[in-house]
Amino acid sequence: MIEIDLNSLWFLLIAVLWMGYFFLEGFDFGVGILLPFVGRDDLDRRVAIRTIGPVWDANEVWLLVAGGATFAAFPEWYATMFSGFYLPLFLILVALILRGVAFEYRAKDRRPQWRAWWDRAIVFGSALPALLWGVAFGNIVRGVPIDAAREYAGGFWNLLNPYALLGGLTTLLLFTLHGATFLGLKAAGPVAERAHRCATILAPVTVAVAGGFLAWTLVDAAGGNRGSFPMGALIPVAGVAAAAVLASIPLLRAKRDGWAFVATGVTILTATLMLFMTLYPRVMPSSSEAAYSLTIYNASSTPTTLRTISIVALIFLPVVLAYQAWSYWVFRKRVTREQLSPTG
Repeated sequence: MIEIDLNSLWFLLIAVLWMGYFFLEGFDFGVGILLPFVGRDDLDRRVAIRTIGPVWDANEVWLLVAGGATFAAFPEWYATMFSGFYLPLFLILVALILRGVAFEYRAKDRRPQWRAWWDRAIVFGSALPALLWGVAFGNIVRGVPIDAAREYAGGFWNLLNPYALLGGLTTLLLFTLHGATFLGLKAAGPVAERAHRCATILAPVTVAVAGGFLAWTLVDAAGGNRGSFPMGALIPVAGVAAAAVLASIPLLRAKRDGWAFVATGVTILTATLMLFMTLYPRVMPSSSEAAYSLTIYNASSTPTTLRTISIVALIFLPVVLAYQAWSYWVFRKRVTREQLSPTG
């Protein structure tokens, strides 16, 4: 009984980590993507970057913890996913490294050409992961070819199916909208005004694409591609996600950027939750043979390992959460052009 409880507990914890990662990293991806649209000059672009400057690297910690938790609790899942999705995950890693270097090196030289190239790196390093994370999770939920040895049996082109590509477009648009509402909340002056206009344009498109992805997910689940949660549990969660992103349209028209940010955040959290609910107790469904699917039982570590990492998580996770909450509180003020040196 303890083993089953711990397996479910760690599946839930990993789901929460991905929810936190997409919520937090989602808006700084969006800020990076919008950099050329909200920044007419270098000072404007510095304002946009400064809104996420103190937190973007802390947001990426959620990804590291999610990956580490998956490796520790479900090593079979980790191995199959990282071998099967090697190329897209490698591209995500390269993009994140390039993006991090760009944030650090952009200010090392004042030449416009120097900063322009690093600005392009920020846009690329933000847009590519925002797209590929949706593609990756779309494939996980849809199912991929897995053989009897629990190894990925497909190729790269198996990952580029319509459902997964729609998932990628959904995360790209949703993260960009999330970033636009964040800028409206965290920046001031021309940057906030342009971000608001971008959000107003993006919101209807995001509603249509995200609504289509949620509906497709529910249709597949109704057709049998789901785990233990009944449709009666999935539909309300999908409904909250759809209602939240839809609410962003009138909120933006009323210039309530703070509440629009809450709405896009709720959409990200509930949509991610729905995907994990669709999986449970599977962690990686097999599209070739249902019996070959990886679950929280056949892909997990030993009960001793699960108990040990549970104790470690119980001790250190509250400390990490408290520190990150404190850092957001310290850097809670809006960023303005007047705060920055024109030659910095």
